Amino acid sequence: MNEAAAPADRRAAARDSIDALALGDAFGERWSPLLRERAQAVEEIRGRRMPREKEWPWTDDTAMALAVLRVLDAHDGIDPVALATAFGSAYAADPDRGYGAGMRELLPRYVEHPGTWREAAAALFDGRGSLGNGAAMRVAPLGAWFGEDLDRVVVEAERSALVTHAHPEGVAGAVAVAVAAALASRARLTVAAVAERTPPGAVRDGLLAADRLPFATEPRRAAEELGSGVLVRADDTVPFAVWTAARHPDDLVAALWATAEGLGDSDTTCAITAGVVGARTGTVSVSEAWRKRREALPEWVGVPTAP
Repeated sequence: MNEAAAPADRRAAARDSIDALALGDAFGERWSPLLRERAQAVEEIRGRRMPREKEWPWTDDTAMALAVLRVLDAHDGIDPVALATAFGSAYAADPDRGYGAGMRELLPRYVEHPGTWREAAAALFDGRGSLGNGAAMRVAPLGAWFGEDLDRVVVEAERSALVTHAHPEGVAGAVAVAVAAALASRARLTVAAVAERTPPGAVRDGLLAADRLPFATEPRRAAEELGSGVLVRADDTVPFAVWTAARHPDDLVAALWATAEGLGDSDTTCAITAGVVGARTGTVSVSEAWRKRREALPEWVGVPTAP
């Protein structure tokens, strides 16, 4: 990494964000319908019962966020071919992280042909490109990295999204989350401020709707109004996750419990929320009981392993 171009404090903010993102991803996955019946999940979440599993693996959300961080380390920005290469390598190394159908089609191609990213991403879903939440779920560390320059955040988030998500809403979701993480790292996070920097469209409309919700709105009601990722679209995922992050900007654990109340695509909503909040807080306030259960990140990230 070029320390002159990417100061240590930028890297530290991104590291804190990805450490939290991975925790949110692994925690959120505990409430998956594959692991909990809905009634059981609701009871345990409302009772704030720590998930009982002794190991909390993370999913493709974290695997792809790690690829983004690798490229930032190497280039102090997003090189699309390098990012396609990193995504392809991560997928080839462990394809069973829960990748969606679009990525299972796209990423094997990047193993051999990363330079085809533009046409390959654009060809997904009958040429419409993906409007899913995948570009948003992985991008918070990028927002933390460029936190002092919101214009740069928007540009780099767009570049990171287009490697896999060519639809404007998929791009908008990534921009919104990256901006939220950047603002969080500077203690300036509001839903309105995120909406202001998000391109016009369904994601931005959802953020504006989130900003209009009364402060006393319960998370499960907010999820009903805004969506919680059930449709696996950016506009159905990002507004709720940003809303919960903005409600708990200094308390990662409270943010995660509130996000989990929305159920839905909970590993992704929790990953987004945690990546945003963690850009400011890291995981220092999280109990050892939580941290030691989460699957460790690779040593190169530089996050201490819980004892």
